[in-house]
Amino acid sequence: QVQLVESGGGLVQPGGSLRLSCAASGSIISINFMGWFRQAPGKEREFVARITNDGITNYADSVKGRFTISRDNAKNTVYLQMNSLKPEDTAVYSCYATKGATYWGQGTQVTVSS
Repeated sequence: QVQLVESGGGLVQPGGSLRLSCAASGSIISINFMGWFRQAPGKEREFVARITNDGITNYADSVKGRFTISRDNAKNTVYLQMNSLKPEDTAVYSCYATKGATYWGQGTQVTVSS
């Protein structure tokens, strides 16, 4: 089992920045991918970004150039630095980890509004 705890969400004005963190614990050896999905009200969950053990990253087109995912293996933590935030980035952001099965965090709310 893998446990994931997110933090760092909140309210930010358009153009602002936030950094989300996702700390993994439990059976973390051999986790292949960690990353983020998000779900806005009334919309389906969508992929945001992921990072492999080797540091290879992938991003949704909607966040490329604005969001950066990184991984601190010593702390078993993944970060999502979000810059130039837009109102359409408002969503619940959920961290995930893939190790055979996929594990999810509880989610953290990000609201971009003036």
